[in-house]
Amino acid sequence: MTFHPTPIAGLCEIRQAPFGDLRGRFTRLFCEQELAAIRPGLHFTQINLSQTQGRGTLRGMHYQLPPAAEAKLIRCLRGRVFDVAVDVRAGSPTFLHWHAIELSEDGNNAVFIPEGVAHGFQTLSDEAWLLYMHTTPWTPACEAGLRHDDPRLSIDWPIPVTNRSDRDRGYASIDDAFTGIVA
Repeated sequence: MTFHPTPIAGLCEIRQAPFGDLRGRFTRLFCEQELAAIRPGLHFTQINLSQTQGRGTLRGMHYQLPPAAEAKLIRCLRGRVFDVAVDVRAGSPTFLHWHAIELSEDGNNAVFIPEGVAHGFQTLSDEAWLLYMHTTPWTPACEAGLRHDDPRLSIDWPIPVTNRSDRDRGYASIDDAFTGIVA
């Protein structure tokens, strides 16, 4: 595993080199010892699989509020996605900045998203499967999100958005009262 920091503190792209021979490939998806380089004592409590249909479909931008703020490790198992993280940490020098990483089944990469960073993605293929590892169980009372098209974020989505959930459509735009979260 190699770790590639991004402009957002704590947000890191992880790349792996699979081992291959005439039988196929083998790739280590998680190694607590190696991930200690970016987060000592990292512990995951929940693993989820997101299966998304339709090129252009958008999920996000989601995060959990304290006391259930969560870090995530995300990998694409099938298809291709434009994966976006937005810093919503109060006082962060990159507050409301976004960073995108393309994840794909052949990309041999993953993204580590720290607490206090919202996450979403847009499918670039007809189908995409994402494996999520979470440090905190999903807590509906702590669920929050941002609009994918909020003018204060100005996320440059690569293709037109074709589908969103009612929940994602319902997020309010960021106003001057939003100062971020303490994660």
